[in-house]
Amino acid sequence: MAATDAFLETLTADEKDAVQFDFDDTEQRQKWSNLPEGLYERDGLMWGNLDEDSQQAWLGVLKSILSDEGYEQVYGEWHADDALAATDSGGGGGPGNLTYGEDYYWVAIIGEPSETEAWQFQFGGHHVTVNATIKGADVSVTPSFIGVQPAVYDSDGNEIKPLGTIESDAYAVVNSLEDDQQSDAVLGDTLIDLVLGPGEDGKTIESQGIKGSDLTDEQQDLLLSLISHYGNLVDEEDAAARMEQLTSEIDDTYFAWYGPTDAGDTSGIYFRVTGPSVVIEYSGQDMGGDATDHIHGIYRDPTNDYGSAFGAGLS
Repeated sequence: MAATDAFLETLTADEKDAVQFDFDDTEQRQKWSNLPEGLYERDGLMWGNLDEDSQQAWLGVLKSILSDEGYEQVYGEWHADDALAATDSGGGGGPGNLTYGEDYYWVAIIGEPSETEAWQFQFGGHHVTVNATIKGADVSVTPSFIGVQPAVYDSDGNEIKPLGTIESDAYAVVNSLEDDQQSDAVLGDTLIDLVLGPGEDGKTIESQGIKGSDLTDEQQDLLLSLISHYGNLVDEEDAAARMEQLTSEIDDTYFAWYGPTDAGDTSGIYFRVTGPSVVIEYSGQDMGGDATDHIHGIYRDPTNDYGSAFGAGLS
């Protein structure tokens, strides 16, 4: 809460009015998308319109809620949009006069930051949205959109891969399976798009694929390693509790796959993890090029999206 108060103190009165919403504003709490500027209208304050003090203060908010790993991932996804903007496809002027780049991300605070009462913040734009609901010591960062384009880019001579080893860890899971296990897990030889992406709040998805109880201990460990890229997004204390929960539910957690199982294939993959308290989807986007370079993804908790498990759910 202190970091959020510090951010608000950097704003003018008009900016405070623009960035803050009532907690019972369900429409705003659900108002997020992976679509770029020009195809989706967001409310709040746009990053590019904030002065440097406000920008630095907002980064402090993200750092206070996310783990070091989570912050690095979100920051990398966000700044991939600058790399996209520098390409012909990201230069703007396309359908809907699309505009890319880090400036076109938005901040909203829903509810009054409090040590005891529930409140939420949103930070998002093209390919990444963090919805964080906070009540006391409890934090939920579901639903959040975990995507990137390009998947790998250069920043000051350094190779940046925001989603890290998610894809290679997913291949490790599917390729650890015996033939009969793969026949359960692999549901199609071409990728599909997200099922529970933006705008799909409150909907459910059928658990498909291979069940965790049908995996060996070593295979379960590989699946948990994959899941940890999502469970560890939030701050270390909450991440530890989250991973303990997801580990305890591994026998009832399913893994499903669409696409090639050859890691060198650029036609793209889709995988899904569904369990009692988790839905993860990862979908390469086949836009006529390398589907491994354009990723859409979602992280949900059907028991705690928008903080519903601690009484902060949608009204």
